[in-house]
Amino acid sequence: MNPADTYNPPQHNGLEIIFLDQYLIVVSKPSGLLSVPGRGEDKADSMSTRVQAEYPDALVAHRLDRDTSGLLVFPRGSATHRRLSLMFEKREMDKSYVAVVIGKLEHEQGEVNMPLMVDWPNRPRHIVDAANGKPAQTRYKVISFDAASNTSRVALEPITGRTHQLRVHMQALGHPIVGDTLYGGNAAGQLPRLLLHAHTLDFTHPVTDKTLKLISPLPF
Repeated sequence: MNPADTYNPPQHNGLEIIFLDQYLIVVSKPSGLLSVPGRGEDKADSMSTRVQAEYPDALVAHRLDRDTSGLLVFPRGSATHRRLSLMFEKREMDKSYVAVVIGKLEHEQGEVNMPLMVDWPNRPRHIVDAANGKPAQTRYKVISFDAASNTSRVALEPITGRTHQLRVHMQALGHPIVGDTLYGGNAAGQLPRLLLHAHTLDFTHPVTDKTLKLISPLPF
């Protein structure tokens, strides 16, 4: 989130709960809402505060960018939080996103391996930096191409979880995500949102060991 931005979170019309039991809460976060509170009272509204208002035992295990929508998991209680955090650390959570990007990709599928780091003079932007960046890996697959709008719908799988990883990698390929004001996907600023959605999440329940295959319906 750019500190200069005015934060106008979407109206709270109730939680969109995808999965709920005594150990986990999985919700679909709307675009434009912070995952956790930002600095200052004007940025207090967030997905975590909305969830915790109804489920006080919910804890934060991971985040989505403010303008990215989709699946967000909240473990209930410290024991489940420890187990879930370790699963994220060990990359035992299979995540997939759907995005609409500008242009037609040269290859129908592929893998991006480009180290990333924060662009300190232009925070919160991140950049590709082969010398100083942290390893970052994304797989992509083209779902469809729309010639009329010159856009492609792509499935994205982040192997690593760097900040802004999918957005920077798509920009680096020359196909920024539509609606991305930070990385060149919306220069005119006319689109209402970033077209990036955390679509599916497959993992083993950290307590019951059941296989969970969760889907948040596409909003675009």
